[in-house]
Amino acid sequence: MEKVGVFYGSTSGSTQKVAEKIGKELGEGVDLHNIREATIEMIASYSNLIFGTSAWGIGDMQDDWEDFIDELGQIDFSGKKIALFGLGDQLEYPESFVDGLGTLYCRLPDKSVVVGEWPKKGYSYYFSLAEKDDQFVGLVIDDHQQPDLTEKRISDWAKILKKAFN
Repeated sequence: MEKVGVFYGSTSGSTQKVAEKIGKELGEGVDLHNIREATIEMIASYSNLIFGTSAWGIGDMQDDWEDFIDELGQIDFSGKKIALFGLGDQLEYPESFVDGLGTLYCRLPDKSVVVGEWPKKGYSYYFSLAEKDDQFVGLVIDDHQQPDLTEKRISDWAKILKKAFN
């Protein structure tokens, strides 16, 4: 597997912790970057990318992603693979569950390079912008309501990514 660049936005540290767990699960060759400190050149240097965000309020991405998202349009994603993950709270925000993840997906200039979709089964919510074709556009983590499932979900998703990134 070629090097993987994991770019995350984290306000309270939860998304960073998940990014670190994903990196550990994928093994060697994973570089973690806070999107607050990222550049277009850094992102463009990877063939395999993982973008992670939390959801804030009703449908907002994490602030650092909000500040950077328009820069993605300047990157040529041809030949790259992008996986996405998002954090949310299905009990507190069932009408906008992991909408930050959905917004991140919607703002990607080339959706054809997205890999690592995730099943909706096991979550309870009303609506999510992160749904596409009856699944999530990436890994969904709810550490507030389902912390006991986080490790297994990350492990299972990492197996999917190892195949997709080859």
